Amino acid sequence: MTTGLELISRFEQFASPKLAESWDHAGLQVGDPSKPIHRLMTTLDVRPAVIAEAIDRQVDFIFAHHPVMFHPAVNLDVRNPQNQMYADLLAHHITVYAAHTNLDTANGGMNDWLAQQLQLHSTVPLVDCGSDPVSGEKVGMGRVGDLASPLSVDEFVQHCLRIFGIPAARLIINPADRGKMIRRVAVLGGSGSEFYQQAKAAGADAYVTGDVTYHTAHDIQAYHLIVLDAGHHIEVVAAHGLAQLINQWAKQEHWDLTVCESQVNTEPFTFVRQQ
Repeated sequence: MTTGLELISRFEQFASPKLAESWDHAGLQVGDPSKPIHRLMTTLDVRPAVIAEAIDRQVDFIFAHHPVMFHPAVNLDVRNPQNQMYADLLAHHITVYAAHTNLDTANGGMNDWLAQQLQLHSTVPLVDCGSDPVSGEKVGMGRVGDLASPLSVDEFVQHCLRIFGIPAARLIINPADRGKMIRRVAVLGGSGSEFYQQAKAAGADAYVTGDVTYHTAHDIQAYHLIVLDAGHHIEVVAAHGLAQLINQWAKQEHWDLTVCESQVNTEPFTFVRQQ
């Protein structure tokens, strides 16, 4: 048996909350972490359908990537769906913890999982974030690495669609670069368009991230960097990565703990095509 506090303490040795960005709200979100955990569920997002799933599966601890409480509640009017989520969590005694930009930055965390999906090797951090306060190792957000063999632009796009399991993505490319071969790739999960110049400086032929805005896309074209906006939801790899980590620790520490991954698809966008 373990408590939420024991799990959180172990996790924060791996991804210290000190690695989180100043604007972030990682850490405890809802509930009492001193309670024993019997059944834990990992997820990318905490949304109403995820909470319903957790209740149905008798989960007492949700370990998420995205915080459920980015903004403080101004009241507890449960006609607001966000407030109703809090009420449901409290009514069913479910504790929620989120590891966000600290998991993005930690060695062996989110961006390493994405780099592994892309089958990159010899990876290094994309954005220098100094040293880990626990291990002293250098850490950074995003990764840059090499493909096993060069791919054409079209081959690379199909590679990404296949491994991320997405039906479509937005490609940002200068028409003059259509014939380029892609050897070195940068990746940063979430909204990483502000770091496209770092990707270019690191020698990346292509950069995979999400949430690129219209005017930033024009600037990227001018830099002759190929960017694939694969969306924010590719970070769903966190649900599996966190489950693997927690299962590993449970075996090491002899925790009597059941770990499951959320099966709810929290991708808010539906891809539509002209008929």
